[in-house]
Amino acid sequence: MKTTSITLVLAAMAMSVEGFAPQSITARVTNTNLMMASSVDDKTEVREYFNTEGFNRWNKIYSESDEVNSVQLDIRNGHDQTIQKILNWIKQDGDIKGKTVCDCGCGVGSLAIPLAQMGAKIEASDISDAMSSEAARRAKELGVKGAKFYTSDLESVKGKFNTVTCVDVAIHYPSDKMGEMIQHLCGLANDRLIISFAPKTWYYVFLKKIGELFPGPSKTTRAYLHEESFVREQLKKAGFEIAREEMTATNFYFSRLLEAKRIK
Repeated sequence: MKTTSITLVLAAMAMSVEGFAPQSITARVTNTNLMMASSVDDKTEVREYFNTEGFNRWNKIYSESDEVNSVQLDIRNGHDQTIQKILNWIKQDGDIKGKTVCDCGCGVGSLAIPLAQMGAKIEASDISDAMSSEAARRAKELGVKGAKFYTSDLESVKGKFNTVTCVDVAIHYPSDKMGEMIQHLCGLANDRLIISFAPKTWYYVFLKKIGELFPGPSKTTRAYLHEESFVREQLKKAGFEIAREEMTATNFYFSRLLEAKRIK
């Protein structure tokens, strides 16, 4: 969900404010309830969060609203950088017009809408009905054609597309489900998969652990970091090779971005 992805916002550096993560939130779990929280279904937790208070929060972040604090503004800037890097890749290729794109975890349409404006045929989904509905509203307001927005979890998305994108979503997936998620995304892509995730490094793990000691005042979802080597291995296993890559790092947003193309 861009419903970040994903990407990671670390409350460790903002102890006096709420924790955030692109399309996700730093885990609000104390040592006392950690084991209980581990049994909670991540998908249900994410769906409920982004259909309620999470939607209100992230809809402001993924907009031009002035009702954001300094941490939220930093996250907005980081997310915008990731989106712009993808759009720059697309513009460099110059061949997106008429191509089919499946945006999994589209959030409020931050990527899907500009791709549709560039002439792509878009199918965009999000696990949150509030998010996908807001994306459709924004697209209609802008007069965007050729974009379909609907509510679905990632695993239920079907079809074949020239390009599949999944930005700031992997942060919701625990490590034991990440491989299956990548394989599914690759199965949807005829030509290319563009995916972002919060890389698991000792530094980010350290910051995340600190952040868990200072949870924000409102309910949040858990955040997962992923080994970059594992992600690359899964892409290779699916018959893809890395074509381009970027890293976005602001004070509170960290995202590894990979473009993988199917080996012909």
